[in-house]
Amino acid sequence: MSARSGAKVKRPRRRRPAVYTIPPGVAFLDALAAGVLAEAGSDPLALSRYTLLLPTRRACRALGEAFLRQTGGRPLLLPRMMPIGDLDEDELTLAGAEESGPSAGLDLKPAMPELRRRLALARLILKRGSGLRPADGSGPPAPSADQAARLAAELGRLLDQVQIERLGFDRLAELVPEAYAAHWQITLKFLRILTDHWPRILAEEGCVDPAARRNLVLEAQAETWRRRPPADPVIAAGSTGTIPATADLLEVVAGLPRGRVVLPGLDRHTGEEDWERLEPTHPQFAIKRLLTRLSLSREEVKDWEAPGLKATNPARARLVAEAMRPAAAAETWRPIGLPPAAIRGVRRLDCATPHEEAGVIALIMRETLQYRDEGKSAALVTPDRGLARRVAAELKRWGIEIDDSAGQPLATTPPGAFLRLTAEMIAERVAPVPLLAALKHPLAAGGMRPAAFRAAVRRLELALLRGPRPGEGFQGLRAALKSRLSSVSKRSHAFKDLDRWLGDLEKAARIFSRAMERDGAELAELVRAHVAFAETLAASEREAGADRLWAGEAGEAAAGFVAELMAAADGFGPIPGRAYPALLGSLMEGRAVRPRYGRHPRLHIWGPLEARLQHPDVLILGGLNEGTWPPEPAVDPWLSRPMRKDFGLPPPERRIGLSAHDFAQGFCAREVVLTRASRVEGTPTVPSRWLLRLETLLRLAGLEGRIEESREWLGWQRGLDLSERVIPAGRPAPRPPVPARPRQLSVTQVETWMRDPYAIYARKILGLEPLDPIDADPGAAERGIFIHRALDEFVKAYPEDLPGDAVARLLEIGREALGPALAQPGVWAFWWPRFERIASWFVETERRRRAGARPLATE
Repeated sequence: MSARSGAKVKRPRRRRPAVYTIPPGVAFLDALAAGVLAEAGSDPLALSRYTLLLPTRRACRALGEAFLRQTGGRPLLLPRMMPIGDLDEDELTLAGAEESGPSAGLDLKPAMPELRRRLALARLILKRGSGLRPADGSGPPAPSADQAARLAAELGRLLDQVQIERLGFDRLAELVPEAYAAHWQITLKFLRILTDHWPRILAEEGCVDPAARRNLVLEAQAETWRRRPPADPVIAAGSTGTIPATADLLEVVAGLPRGRVVLPGLDRHTGEEDWERLEPTHPQFAIKRLLTRLSLSREEVKDWEAPGLKATNPARARLVAEAMRPAAAAETWRPIGLPPAAIRGVRRLDCATPHEEAGVIALIMRETLQYRDEGKSAALVTPDRGLARRVAAELKRWGIEIDDSAGQPLATTPPGAFLRLTAEMIAERVAPVPLLAALKHPLAAGGMRPAAFRAAVRRLELALLRGPRPGEGFQGLRAALKSRLSSVSKRSHAFKDLDRWLGDLEKAARIFSRAMERDGAELAELVRAHVAFAETLAASEREAGADRLWAGEAGEAAAGFVAELMAAADGFGPIPGRAYPALLGSLMEGRAVRPRYGRHPRLHIWGPLEARLQHPDVLILGGLNEGTWPPEPAVDPWLSRPMRKDFGLPPPERRIGLSAHDFAQGFCAREVVLTRASRVEGTPTVPSRWLLRLETLLRLAGLEGRIEESREWLGWQRGLDLSERVIPAGRPAPRPPVPARPRQLSVTQVETWMRDPYAIYARKILGLEPLDPIDADPGAAERGIFIHRALDEFVKAYPEDLPGDAVARLLEIGREALGPALAQPGVWAFWWPRFERIASWFVETERRRRAGARPLATE
């Protein structure tokens, strides 16, 4: 019977969401791979029909390795593995299966490149900042270019947060300015650039923001699967749905005929009453919110079936669940029965300093390779990037290169540092310190053999850069060199080629120097001139500068950054040339170089996000200090906490909940090492709140002091740099042959001879002289010599009556006495103004004195 006849149509009942969990203590990706392989069976093509959605691209790569481990390296047609994105992902495009229709992201506008967006926002900030300043010039000055770039980065984060939460900036009008302090009212006016100007810029560029595009892609994919569910299995694993668009997609996947959602580490031990009052800082808050959205209880979530894999220590999961009990329920803690097995395999090391902590961690990782069965792995998990870099450096003493998931900051790589140093060298008009920093960089060769170039730099340093600063620019250096060669003729043969060498450097830097001297230089022009100069300076006798500068992984990353900067710099507008180095440094922030290969396969350094789904044999949770793990809630420079709440943004404490979930997942690994430093930069630290909670709970359970502290590791670390026995060096007793000994000594040198014979040996026999400091301030002795010479010449020139223009004559004699030294900035800035005051005083005093006496002689 048709529907038009009034009979009821029987609709298919909506399928309950299929949600599973892999409990804590089970290697998440290995369990996921084992379950999928068991389900696919022996059909070699069945696995390729699966679609697996994971949080990040790194998780996709790690899952591919997990499939290989589960099959013993047997070749497979792997399933389609795709990242659904997380806060660190720039962009996402999910290609739908054939039965799902067209790809979800083909008709979308591209995402605006991050560097171009940052410069566009910085340009708006510069214009808006100068426009908000009062006409009388009061108030804070307009931001500089580098300050605008840093503010643009924060503004970009605000854009992403607002778009991730699917809010609109039109809601800014709902925030009542009168309810906030005056500076927040100014901020609200400032943020109008996001409503008045930013949509127009996006339309002109034909782009969308990266977060907005990701939302559109996820929404399009969810809608595609909602209308035409795929016939093949779709599994979304490892995500907790903190992003609303991701949560929508997880809801669709859970409702597909062959769709499933696999959650990481659902807590089944927390009581129902406590579960209902979880706070954003709790590790299970995001999972609870997702289950509420899916209208599921914890009992309806099944355990993922992974043949051959089970939780290594279920008691550990109960321990961490109790330790992470909501703060409101902490007063109900009571003695509980926890078996000693809950802390079996847990070690804790409280180190004195971060250096000691890094050394101990490196030793533990090294021991994993040396004394354990083949194939054992270890990983350091920490949000402390300083600790991660220290551990990587410590492992190099054994020749171990380790994979750090965060990579190395571009600014600290050789190409990145070379670009920064060459820009600072020209901006500072080749002042001694920035000049030597750039020219002594390993990439600097100036068209010569690198060794010959460095020898020329050392000669330049000895000839000109030690002692008072020469004049500005290459012209000042060459003028000082000519003066030095004329006054030190006996050593002129060692410096005779420096003038030509400096001329070549000046020629190479001419275009860049002229651009840097302008008050309004286009950013694109500065970048092009800078790159041309850097490539010329990096060229060697046999290799082109581009081949040396852009070689290797770091060089490729630097070349990509420069290419993106050139493309994004068009239309930025003029900036003061000298502001370019600071702007370049700020734009480099956040850029990282990640090696593609060549790192140890069994040792890793992960951030908490990367470690959430992976369990090595030994897991080291490092940097467990309050303020590091968990981190301090970020301070929003644009919106206060009440403003964020009224606007609809989540509280900053939500990041603490995600960090807590990462800690809880790691703590449930088979073998765990907890480390922290008691002092950082001399300041006492506070243990992480999770360590304090564990201590309290273990004391209630009668297990206080049962966690192994492994103090011997600290002793081994200290012993690495200690010798078995110390042989004191004997006092120098030089005995040169008689013909080489000096034939005369001054009275003061005789005293030095008796006190320190080696000083006489070094000066008289070896010919060593102490070097002046680089860029030294003019000394009092030189100033006294100059003043006395000028006064002596003046008195000799006018022994009787003083001329009417005596002050002018004395100043003229003073200029002659100073000679070329007057061109030195330190002399001109400090000595000459003092001499002008001395000249006026001396002439006035001398006129009064000569009224009753005449000079007999000068000394």
